[in-house]
Amino acid sequence: MPDLRILAVGQKMPTWVQAGCDTYLPRFRRQCRVLLEEIPASRREGAEAQTEHGQRLLDRLKRDDWLVLLDERGQQWSTEELAEALTRWEMTGRSIVLAIGGADGWNEATRQRADVQWCLSRLVFPHPLVRLIVLEQLYRADSVRIGHPYHRS
Repeated sequence: MPDLRILAVGQKMPTWVQAGCDTYLPRFRRQCRVLLEEIPASRREGAEAQTEHGQRLLDRLKRDDWLVLLDERGQQWSTEELAEALTRWEMTGRSIVLAIGGADGWNEATRQRADVQWCLSRLVFPHPLVRLIVLEQLYRADSVRIGHPYHRS
């Protein structure tokens, strides 16, 4: 898997979030480097925050990046389906970027730019926790792909 970037709205995460991220980031196999980057949160709310976050995200993307937008309107996958999706995304030859939005979500213009929209669950999670869930699920899906015993079901 090529480098995979996670762009997440928000900064100054609680220490337990940073500790969790620090636990998972080094676990990825040597062929893959997962980078977690922060997008500063807007001081606005609602549609204004969505627009600002969307623009900040788009400013950080390259034109040919494969954008996976975490959004409540997206697809839900099993771990095995996520592993298959990762393989498909890799095969595009494009850099993979996953984007975690702020409390107000993404606007329609940002959704239109996305190649894929991923919904973790119908449940609502706090945004700091989403970082950990995404990292753990990416690690689990990658473990499935290489036959590592981490994923046992």
